[in-house]
Amino acid sequence: MKQFTMRNESFICEHCGKEVAKSDYTARDHCPYCFYSKHVDINPGDRMNPCQGLLKPIGIEKFKDTYKILYQCEKCHQLHKNRVEKDDSIEKIIELSIIS
Repeated sequence: MKQFTMRNESFICEHCGKEVAKSDYTARDHCPYCFYSKHVDINPGDRMNPCQGLLKPIGIEKFKDTYKILYQCEKCHQLHKNRVEKDDSIEKIIELSIIS
């Protein structure tokens, strides 16, 4: 079973440069504007991954009653998934659904 460490931190997106506030309801794991994330965790919230590459959004998939963003690390090329959050850009969700 994966270990989970709750980390809900504000940050500056390394891809688009926008300031991203803490989430009001869960741990923030990607930019809600451009959807880029950072390859920082081995287990959720541990910040122990030495890669530190940017996770590029490459698609979207249906997951239960929501969606997940599909990522590929620009540095190590590992695939990764994060849940879409309620304040994510609907325009970006549509754009990713078209290319998926």
